[in-house]
Amino acid sequence: MTPERWQTIKGHIKDNLTLLDEGQDFYEDEGGVEIEFIEFEGPMGKMRLEFVAKPVVLDKKTIYSRRIGSETAVEYVYSEDEKTYKLLAYKWDSSNEKWTEIDASAFA
Repeated sequence: MTPERWQTIKGHIKDNLTLLDEGQDFYEDEGGVEIEFIEFEGPMGKMRLEFVAKPVVLDKKTIYSRRIGSETAVEYVYSEDEKTYKLLAYKWDSSNEKWTEIDASAFA
């Protein structure tokens, strides 16, 4: 999934389906994760698409000492300009009042 393809999908949803909500979230953890979402009423009911952009992990450092009982920490080094993209699809489950993720193999 590319940002250009995401904009195309978003435009198609806005033009052809009933838009319920849209927005963006930003989380500082994992190097800065950006989540852009759109909620709409589709043929399968209430749906939500999330476009997730995360920085690429360049290095993983394990910090530890050889003493018994010492703790171990993992430190990640993230890229400042390269990102990975992922599209997640959810369907509203009215019986449980929560979003349930749709398996990607259902679309293939």
